[in-house]
Amino acid sequence: MANPTPPTLQSLLGLSYTIKVVDIGANPIDGPAPYAPLLAAGHAEVVGFEPNLEALTKLNHRKGPKETYLPHAVGDGHRHTLRHCVASGMTSLLEPNAQVLELFHGFSEWGRVVRTEEVDTVRLDDIPETLSTDFIKIDIQGAELMVLENAVERLRRACLVHTEAEFLPMYIGQPLFSDVDRFLRQHGFVLHRFEPLVSRTIKPLCWNNNPHAGFSQLFWADAIFVRDFIRPNQLDSDQLVRLAVILHDCYRSYDLVAYLLLELDRRTGRGLGDRYVRLASGAGEEAAPRIL
Repeated sequence: MANPTPPTLQSLLGLSYTIKVVDIGANPIDGPAPYAPLLAAGHAEVVGFEPNLEALTKLNHRKGPKETYLPHAVGDGHRHTLRHCVASGMTSLLEPNAQVLELFHGFSEWGRVVRTEEVDTVRLDDIPETLSTDFIKIDIQGAELMVLENAVERLRRACLVHTEAEFLPMYIGQPLFSDVDRFLRQHGFVLHRFEPLVSRTIKPLCWNNNPHAGFSQLFWADAIFVRDFIRPNQLDSDQLVRLAVILHDCYRSYDLVAYLLLELDRRTGRGLGDRYVRLASGAGEEAAPRIL
């Protein structure tokens, strides 16, 4: 059985790195952020964006010393209409797609627009607080590709992108997962995995009388993209370590972590990959904590 609280990569290998996280749509409506283990260990600096003032107030009330939250709507730098919905988690710069939402239990009501607001958006590349970003997390209901298209400079240094993406157009004119995937591949990323992968039940069937229950139709996912490890020459040594830290602490992707650290060993002779593999397999250092 997996250890529920495995040691951090930095504690295992004696490293000292601070991971720069940019969180676009920081309203924590779906539980802890994917970078929460880094933050809890004191290994992350977070710059979050949340235009919902109520959510922003909550974030600022509970934030730690390494967290900064800004009230900006991130997009393409132009003015847009923000559509506030019954369910705050469906509020979007795009118009809800009634034809699609009507097919699934609850979504017609949850996605009903209750008020609109004109907002100015900012480009991620124009915000100095986002320089040297390692980890980008996006959850803004349909405008994820807009953000990425205006963050090309930030993507040059980023190691990992964790973004929500839909398989069906929940919003009118919304880019889907395939569009996000194509764009990020063009900028040096590959899909690592989905976490979670979400389905819903098409009406009129209601599985176990639960409108939230999944069944046959995939609807959306959080998609985790990593810098293209198939071409390791595209990552410098600093990126190799930072990506390894993120993947170990946040996603327990121990196999890819070992691969990245062994590539670092090949370049630098530091021996971090060899030590990590021994810890993962339980061989060698008997007193060392197992990571699995």
